[in-house]
Amino acid sequence: MTIDLPDFLRARLAEEDDLARRCDGNDECGKWVASSDSVDFCQVSLSGFPPTIAQHVALHDPARILREVDAKRRILSRHTLSPAGGDPELPWDDQDDCQYDGEPWPCPDLLDLALPYTDHPDYREQWY
Repeated sequence: MTIDLPDFLRARLAEEDDLARRCDGNDECGKWVASSDSVDFCQVSLSGFPPTIAQHVALHDPARILREVDAKRRILSRHTLSPAGGDPELPWDDQDDCQYDGEPWPCPDLLDLALPYTDHPDYREQWY
């Protein structure tokens, strides 16, 4: 199965959205907070983390992840394919480009959004 970059990104964002929501990713829970070697997850506190790991875990609070997914979806929606028309009267119209910024398709912004997923089995090397 061949998947294009926008579809790949939409699928990854849907996975992250779903996981954050299953981790009680709503503002009613409160913010995950690190304190020394523990992380307060609103419903339970776990300790035994190295302090930097505790801070890292707390940074990935589900509510924050949902805001990040929303921001990435807005970026993705702005960057759409503008297919080449091949009109000989328009010599600049001989390649697919991004409707938002005119960069060759896929544009650098979409490639940057895909970069964190290089270890995903559906990621294509030509996107790197």
